[in-house]
Amino acid sequence: MKLLSEVEPEVKVGVKKIEGGLEVKGHLEELGISKGTELTVIATEPVHIHVGPIALKTAGREAVIARGWADKVYVDKEGKTLPLLRLEAGEKGTVKTIEGGKVFVDWFSSLGIEEGKEIEFLRHLPDDTLVLKIDDKELPMGEGQASKVLVEKDGKSIQVNYLAEGEHAKISKIIGGTGLKGKFEQMGVAEGKEITMVRKEMPAPVPKKGAYVLAKIGEQLVTIGHGLAEKVWVE
Repeated sequence: MKLLSEVEPEVKVGVKKIEGGLEVKGHLEELGISKGTELTVIATEPVHIHVGPIALKTAGREAVIARGWADKVYVDKEGKTLPLLRLEAGEKGTVKTIEGGKVFVDWFSSLGIEEGKEIEFLRHLPDDTLVLKIDDKELPMGEGQASKVLVEKDGKSIQVNYLAEGEHAKISKIIGGTGLKGKFEQMGVAEGKEITMVRKEMPAPVPKKGAYVLAKIGEQLVTIGHGLAEKVWVE
């Protein structure tokens, strides 16, 4: 066996073991990777210097997308199809495909991101921790994770990230599958509950380096961060 991060391009392998806890396995499952999955490594490329969630704009609406989800979107830019994460701040492209099947297509659609629509890459976001409050209990969570919680404010559905400090709203929807919803429910985050933005905590800057693995599962392309690829043993 060897680590997925060590596999050469154009080699097909099967996942034999995944190291790490439920969070690691959950991230990989969102990408379609679990024990027994067969995939072909397409390339290993330098990781973008920025990691974490990104901000996009489509049809005049801003949205925050977790990096793992942004990896599923491919855009057409000047006649070339490329991963959304290859765009830089201010660049635009037209959504070409959304990988991951109908479930992901529906999730992105709820944020206004659909095939054929123009999308603008606004900026990479710092890896902030949002401190939210539900039932008098403070809950810290990363901005990418929080972006999957939609709330109702002034008659509009927005991501909880866009609440200002001290603002509160009612949770209208959790964007994700049953596993994600179950994880949120264990934290007390459920549709219909009141949630308050307490504060944002900015982390100390740290240098980012490494690579990501571009792989193909069936006909679906996925990009896997170097840290996650080092948790996956294949043969």
